[in-house]
Amino acid sequence: MLTPELKKGSAEFLILSLLEAEPRHGYELSKLIESRSRGALTFHVASLYPLLYRMEERGWIAGRWVEKAGQRRRRYYTITDIGRTTLDAQRRSWREFVEAITSITGLRHA
Repeated sequence: MLTPELKKGSAEFLILSLLEAEPRHGYELSKLIESRSRGALTFHVASLYPLLYRMEERGWIAGRWVEKAGQRRRRYYTITDIGRTTLDAQRRSWREFVEAITSITGLRHA
């Protein structure tokens, strides 16, 4: 079971990674994280949207409202240049972390 601390520490990294491919709205981000982690990670609206707002304030992502016929209005987020730089740094940090844990524990990818 993943601890809340691990989940909290990885949330920004996960969101930036998903936005790297294409703009997405909050609900879609939540569902992608849940499905790609096979249910190990879930983000509820109460925690996801404040996180998205903080990331937007930092300049890592930019949001815009989109209205489509027959659908309710949604805020789509895109990664910014600052967000890409941040994502690159987070990838390096996570890679170093995983390598260190692997060296200590002897765990390998299945």
